Amino acid sequence: MLQQFKEDLENELQNILDFWQNKTIDDLNGGFFGRIDYNDKIITDAPKGSVLNSRILWTFSAAYDLTKSETYLKTAERAFEYLKDHFIDKEYGGVYWTVDYKGNPLDTKKQMYALAFAIYGLSEYHINTKNQQALDLAIELYNCILKHSYDVENGGYLEALTRDWKEIDDLRLSNKDANEKKSMNTHLHLLEAFANLYRAWKNEELEEKISELIYIFLNHIIDPETHHLILFFDEKWNPKSEIVSYGHDIEASWLIEETAKIIGNEPLLQQVRDQSVNLAIAASDGLDTDGGLWYEYDLAKDDLIKEKHSWPQAEAMVGFFNAWKITGVETFLNRSLASWNFIQEHILDKKNGEWFWGIQADNNVMNEDKVGIWKCPYHNSRACMELIKRIE
Repeated sequence: MLQQFKEDLENELQNILDFWQNKTIDDLNGGFFGRIDYNDKIITDAPKGSVLNSRILWTFSAAYDLTKSETYLKTAERAFEYLKDHFIDKEYGGVYWTVDYKGNPLDTKKQMYALAFAIYGLSEYHINTKNQQALDLAIELYNCILKHSYDVENGGYLEALTRDWKEIDDLRLSNKDANEKKSMNTHLHLLEAFANLYRAWKNEELEEKISELIYIFLNHIIDPETHHLILFFDEKWNPKSEIVSYGHDIEASWLIEETAKIIGNEPLLQQVRDQSVNLAIAASDGLDTDGGLWYEYDLAKDDLIKEKHSWPQAEAMVGFFNAWKITGVETFLNRSLASWNFIQEHILDKKNGEWFWGIQADNNVMNEDKVGIWKCPYHNSRACMELIKRIE
């Protein structure tokens, strides 16, 4: 059963990577197209997002590590060069949120989420190529975050700043987010980025900052009663949200444990493992009978958002598998396999490649981008690679 699961995921990983190599490379203006719509129409003049570019960099660097395919290395090199030449702010430091289709700065605010993914991609590229410039850039971005975003008084990191690192009125990642000083999402991906940087750069201060981030999750972000993640906070860690994100619950359940392993903190790892299982159980509240994971639940309105986006399904495969490995409880393995069955049935675009954004409650495909600021080869390819390695 697990061997078949692994073979399926190896095939799907290749399908995902083929799509991105064959359909998203912008030979005219450089880098990668910023948007492909749900009909697979390329929007050639769409803005290009730093998160998209950084996630492509991470994906193809990690795929090269797994497969040793030179074609994947070539795509990773393309992403690295574009990030270095167009997204890095050479005057003030950090990365731009977006550039235009020709690579000129567009939205120049400094979103810590974007810096996190640049660190994540650059460090993965360095690990697999030994490119010193990539590591130097990653360390430079890390130092920018500590200098400008770190909250010395309360711990954690402020969401966003202006291009020249001043306070900004609109801190949001997207229109759907709350305009608050701190978020679970940014801290989760700072944790992920710092951990990947630590794999390349065994720095004592960095290790301390990773441990601190894990304790922030244990003490502030994971609700002690429900074990769901709290999504938004003010600067003093007062909760500012009553939304449950099932996808983030299951994603955090394995990412936090993976981070504790990377820094080798055994006592902390034992604490994290207990919470990893609690998060996986909490995320299970969002499972439908077809194996799919619902998107969000609004506690204040008692309103379930009846959409099944692609990325939570990818994270569910890994998170439930991880919970099975921790506990030996077969229910978790069955949930991981059910997630893959759901993806095969409803999420894979078997005609044009890649994954649909998601489906609605009636199982109709959502008319959302195939490639965009948020739609990247990250959750799905990472899930495939994580499970291929874990099954081995």
